[in-house]
Amino acid sequence: MIILETERLLLRPWRPEDFEAFATYLEEERWAKFIGGPCGRSEAWRRFAAIVGHWVLRGYGFWALEEKQTGDFVGSAGLWFPEGWPELEVGYWLMPEKHGRGYATEAAAKSRSYAFQVMKRDTLVSYIAPDNQASIAVALRLGAVHEETIELDRCGVHRVYRHPRPDGGFLKP
Repeated sequence: MIILETERLLLRPWRPEDFEAFATYLEEERWAKFIGGPCGRSEAWRRFAAIVGHWVLRGYGFWALEEKQTGDFVGSAGLWFPEGWPELEVGYWLMPEKHGRGYATEAAAKSRSYAFQVMKRDTLVSYIAPDNQASIAVALRLGAVHEETIELDRCGVHRVYRHPRPDGGFLKP
């Protein structure tokens, strides 16, 4: 797996010890509702394995986020394109105690740059539930524009926020 750095974060491979924080996050409805819904440890393990497996199958995926200064697990950000998804997505979520520090914007911007500059992708979106105001705010800070609303495979209604290319333009697939 690729390791990326920002000013304050390491975007790094997942480690077995990250599972505890991940499983705890998925137990709580108000946080987990935006990443597949709340679940117990058994289902959390399957989701954890899917994230790690995405790297094996696609060569990219969600990174674990680590605060450089403290070594704390912060959350996750990266690129997601599972079977059935309309196109490549940049996504992000943070542990509740790490909200409000700009980490999601920082990590999503780095992930987006990787998609456009290293992977040479022409398009990138974020699929965001209409009531996920925090994620919408991140997408808007990154210059993404609301394009349409779709029914996302087994995830319900989501807004499509299209991210600008490095040249400032927007392309559709």
